[in-house]
Order: sequence, then structure tokens, then C-alpha cells
Amino acid sequence: MALEARLTVLGVTGMPEVVRGDSIADLVLDRAELVEGDVLVVTQKVVSKAEGRVVAFDPGDPDAKRRIAESEAVRVLRRRGELVVTETRHGFVCASSGVDLSNVAEGRAVLLPVDPDRSSRRIRDRIRARAGVRVGVVVSDTFGRAWRRGLTDVAIGCAGVAAVVDLRGTRDALGRELSVTEVCVVDEIAGAAELVMGKASGIPAAVVRGVDPALLRDSSVRDEVVRPYGEDLFR
Repeated sequence: MALEARLTVLGVTGMPEVVRGDSIADLVLDRAELVEGDVLVVTQKVVSKAEGRVVAFDPGDPDAKRRIAESEAVRVLRRRGELVVTETRHGFVCASSGVDLSNVAEGRAVLLPVDPDRSSRRIRDRIRARAGVRVGVVVSDTFGRAWRRGLTDVAIGCAGVAAVVDLRGTRDALGRELSVTEVCVVDEIAGAAELVMGKASGIPAAVVRGVDPALLRDSSVRDEVVRPYGEDLFR
């Protein structure tokens, strides 16, 4: 009987509260054994905390979060009541510039990392230096999606794993040439990992094992995933 293709997603449990200066790679390696070809998915929040991307604000001021969001944006795209949809310096279009008040002390807000691709590379390089294995790293965050209800985790940074796989010019199962298909692999990996990490389970990292080795290469969310402004039909 032929073997089926299979992915395994393993949550990294027992992680402590992350503070500025912590090494995410070391915290993971102290609790999980990574093997060659694994992809480590880490939530944006713990990466931001380790990098000191936490700011204070007055929780009694109803406009405080909005001001923080606007300070992190290059432009505000939409407003509806308290909701602000912005474009961040990274090129992400999201609610409130990704500013997050959950799972953080009252009066504190967590901002996105300055450069999530660079954050991913640092974690990957530290794992290689300490454990001697080559892995991919994805920094994930929870985004809403235009025209669809519900939230899902997507990649905001990556290293060592393909961000987008371009299938244009290849052929489908019936021999027809594909002309528009580009697969955002890192978003698929981030979504799979979130099923294990959850939103309130205290599991901020997961190991995705069994990713096709052909997908393990240098890449960048900023360069490969973020759609250039000139290709955007909606702004």
C-alpha cells in the first residue's frame, strides 16, 4: 500500500512569559527537539515581546489604541466606528496596524516587529548554531480577510522556507497549463500551526514536520507575499 503524504504539527508547551531580551530559539530548544527540515512557527506576540515592541498607554482613554495604530501606519485606508484599517510600514493591510492588547498586561500594547523577516532569520540562525539543524521559521499573526468572516493566522515573516511557490507554466492533473496559480506556502503553514497553538491555550510556538524539502529555501514575506501597490486593484 502506498504511503500517504503527511504533515505533523507539534505544539511547543511550557513556554514562559517572554520578556525583552529573551531568545525565542533558546526557549524553544529547551522544550522541543527539532530535526532537519522542520518548520518552526512562532507567534508575532512573543517575538515582539522579546524584541521590546511593547508600549504603554492609558486604558481609560478610548482613543489611545487608535493613536498607536495610526503612529504605526503609513496610511489609514478605512474607518468605521472604533475600527481602523491601515497599511503598515511592512506593507500589511490589517486592522489597527496589528496593535494587540490581548495576552498582555493592562495598559500595554504589543506592536508588530520592525522587520519580521529579519526576526525569522535570527531565530533560524540561532537554532542552526545551537542545535546544528537547518529549519525553516515562520512568524505568524492573526489577520482578518476582506469579504470573509473569521480570523486566521498568516505569515508576516519567514526564513528558510518558501514564501510563495509559483506554479505558472506548469500543468494540472489533466495536462492544462496553469497561468495564474501562485501558492502562499507560508500562510498555509501558519494556518496549520494555529490549529495546535490556538488563541488562548498558551502555546506560542509549533513545529510543522513533513514539509516538502523542496520548499526549504531562502525567502521573504516582504518581497514575495506583500502585493506591490501597482498590482492592487482595490486601493
